[in-house]
Amino acid sequence: MKTIKDIDLSGKRVFFRVDFNVPMDEHQNITDDSRIRAVLPTLEYALDHNSKLIIASHMGRLKGKVVPELSLSPVAKRLGRLLRKEVIMAKDCIGSEIKALVNKMKGGDVVLLENLRFHPEEQKNDDAFAKSLAELCEVYINDAFAVSHRANASVVAITKYAPVSGAGFLLQKELNYFKQAMADPQRPVVAIVGGAKVSSKLGALENILHHVDKIIIGGAMANTFLKSSGHDLGKSKIEIDLIEFAASIMRKAAESGIKFYLPVDAVVASHFDARAEIKIVPIQEIPSSWMIMDIGPATSRLYDEILYDAKTIIWNGPMGVFEMDAFSRGTFAMANSVANSYALSIVGGGDTDVAVHESGETDRITYISTGGGAFLTLLEGKVLPAVAALEV
Repeated sequence: MKTIKDIDLSGKRVFFRVDFNVPMDEHQNITDDSRIRAVLPTLEYALDHNSKLIIASHMGRLKGKVVPELSLSPVAKRLGRLLRKEVIMAKDCIGSEIKALVNKMKGGDVVLLENLRFHPEEQKNDDAFAKSLAELCEVYINDAFAVSHRANASVVAITKYAPVSGAGFLLQKELNYFKQAMADPQRPVVAIVGGAKVSSKLGALENILHHVDKIIIGGAMANTFLKSSGHDLGKSKIEIDLIEFAASIMRKAAESGIKFYLPVDAVVASHFDARAEIKIVPIQEIPSSWMIMDIGPATSRLYDEILYDAKTIIWNGPMGVFEMDAFSRGTFAMANSVANSYALSIVGGGDTDVAVHESGETDRITYISTGGGAFLTLLEGKVLPAVAALEV
């Protein structure tokens, strides 16, 4: 796989696929620009080489519909401020008008194409659409780790038509950190797996058994593991059809000598509501009409002790319904424990990233991944389609 440093960018038209799918409020104000900031080193490297920057991204979960509220115009303004130069906002991402705009570019110019997903061909990995994008450039650089697990035209098919393709600094960094954590890690390696569903992490749970020394489980998915151990969890969310799978994961862990940890107490609520009555109880004493909303303080202390001697930590998924203040303490305590460890710590997953930012521990985590789905795909031991396309 070529990287941006292996390619001559001098004065060339360089197409950058990035992930500017940033959160915005109802007035189209960007509320978190960390994904934009993450690719600045790549873009500034190209500007240092007097390149003509053609930048492309998607916004939102569109399926080929034009939604004005999901235009990248607000991103163009923010990017211009961060780069301290004008960013020209294109009206589309393909077509004769866009070609004419690109052909007029001078070295150091920056054009941001309109939302790729306004075209259905993007998510269909359509060859003709990819060819139209590739015709805009002399060099293609993928710096969009967060969408590299998807076979989209702008990350996979485009590599067949671009004269030369390579990886940007962010994509390299994401892959290198993950390799450091999984391929040749310092031990002990601890995986923290949380979130709502076991079903969304089947492959990841199977695969990490071959790489880690300890597994910590939290979030609503812990309920299914607790149920498989015979606990009565009241009205807590449980994936009944995955109880046997949960039991098999624990059996395999035991057979491999991997320590497997489940919550010992919980914050429970009378119903799923921020204003509900709450209490803290041992896992064995959950009232029949109540539900688990977060790990309890004893569990937080236990998990903190488990991380004390860790040398590598991989964390995906919150410990509870952290969006509600009353049920955020378990996740924030975990963020604090990870931050206080002496381990190489890698955090991935949209909700987990948000939780770490809200906990104020961002600066003390080794690396926070920009991609949830892509991070999970790597945890499953799979190759990212966009990375495979660059390796051809």
